[in-house]
Amino acid sequence: MTVKERLHRVIDELSDEQAEMALRRIDALRNDPLVRFLDAAPVDDEPVSAEEQAAVAEADADRAAGAAAIPFDEIKRQYG
Repeated sequence: MTVKERLHRVIDELSDEQAEMALRRIDALRNDPLVRFLDAAPVDDEPVSAEEQAAVAEADADRAAGAAAIPFDEIKRQYG
């Protein structure tokens, strides 16, 4: 099944309200200058340090273990 065939299947399953929201998002992807700019931006190619890799691995392990997420408002309150 092609990507477009899968997309057609998903669209057929949407309610009219969901289809309208999806259409607005697709229009934004196609027409919004900021979205086009960000899509055209180069991939970040800075090397990742061992410390950063360890922090990501720790966060992934916490998520896999079912650790509770911290709401962004709570982080802002704690760290400003």
